[in-house]
Amino acid sequence: MASKREPERITDLSRLRAFMNPLRMQLYRLLYAAGTATASQLAEHVDGTPSLVSYHLRKLAEHGFVAQAEGENGDGRERWWRVASAEGWGFRESDFAGTPEGAAAVGAVTRGIHDTRVAQYRTYLDQRSAWGKEWTDAAFSSEWLLDLTPAELAKMNEELEELARRWRERGRAARADGDTENREHVSVHLYGFPFRP
Repeated sequence: MASKREPERITDLSRLRAFMNPLRMQLYRLLYAAGTATASQLAEHVDGTPSLVSYHLRKLAEHGFVAQAEGENGDGRERWWRVASAEGWGFRESDFAGTPEGAAAVGAVTRGIHDTRVAQYRTYLDQRSAWGKEWTDAAFSSEWLLDLTPAELAKMNEELEELARRWRERGRAARADGDTENREHVSVHLYGFPFRP
């Protein structure tokens, strides 16, 4: 079991394949941001039917990515869902690269994650004038070209993850204390990869 402060590391191919379906990735991300939601609520965001969304949520639950939310108010006719781990999940390509099926799954899931992130950022770019000066001045997009070894890149990743964890915990604590004024979901995308000019 992954530690409480670490994303769960996926090493089972069948679990990774659960995210080869782009709708499942989208539903997981929406549920992660919402905290809890019903299939009907999520369906409104993905242009799908509640029954289709419910099917995909059950598939994600079979693989341990989402679970039924306990203690949600309602009339009992709809299930409330939540992500299974607040820390999320991740995987290493090397855990799956030994087989063509594993390599294909890694490629499909990685491209799906990237496509989802690009779509989210494009939506922000299309709507940024609606966010106002305070948010657009705070938003950033940066690229740094560095000369690193694989070990240094891995260390930088660890440091960035720790930084993100601190800010995530700060935001959660603020929401728990009722500090919600001017507080929005913020997506931070960082990529670190080798290249040759």
